[in-house]
Amino acid sequence: MTLDVISHNPTNNKSPEFVFVLLHGWGANYHDLIALIPMLNLPSCLFLFPNAPYLHPQVPGGRAWYELDNNNEGISASLDQFYRWLLSLEDTTNLPLSKTFVGGFSQGGAMSLDVGLQLPVAGVISLSGYLHFEPTSDRNPFPPTFMSHGTQDAVIPIESARVARKKLENVGVNLTYHEFDIGHEIIPAQAHLIHDFILKVVA
Repeated sequence: MTLDVISHNPTNNKSPEFVFVLLHGWGANYHDLIALIPMLNLPSCLFLFPNAPYLHPQVPGGRAWYELDNNNEGISASLDQFYRWLLSLEDTTNLPLSKTFVGGFSQGGAMSLDVGLQLPVAGVISLSGYLHFEPTSDRNPFPPTFMSHGTQDAVIPIESARVARKKLENVGVNLTYHEFDIGHEIIPAQAHLIHDFILKVVA
């Protein structure tokens, strides 16, 4: 199970100490979140940006992890492909999953929660994301999880994040949660909080 991936080696020119997989949102592609690298300021990190497997139906050059307008068509295959690809990373990066963070924006944030919370990864990061599944405590222990969302988000309403927060906390997820007075976007303040979250986990 392979995915097309853009890889950015550590900016300190040393062997990576950990991996950060970042998934783009619906209609974007694997170039979309590369601009986060300088904002995150993680010089010892290997960044991996996978491209979603499906062409977007309206956006030229855009990709989708699954169809939003047709009962989430393709979601099961996409989740399975991403799950298997993550398991293969230990062989390609020479780092264990316990040194791998999984994150994403919007649809990519939802994918990160769905798959990352099933695996012994270092942490899960969801920006403007949401839950597809009903979390249950029998999946514990969960990796540390970071969520952030805009209160003015007109694409994924803030209530989706608040519902997800309550469900995850109720089953024992160690959740760091932040809201910002923004729309469906990522701002530097969120990147700074992710930086702190990751360094706390790897310390």
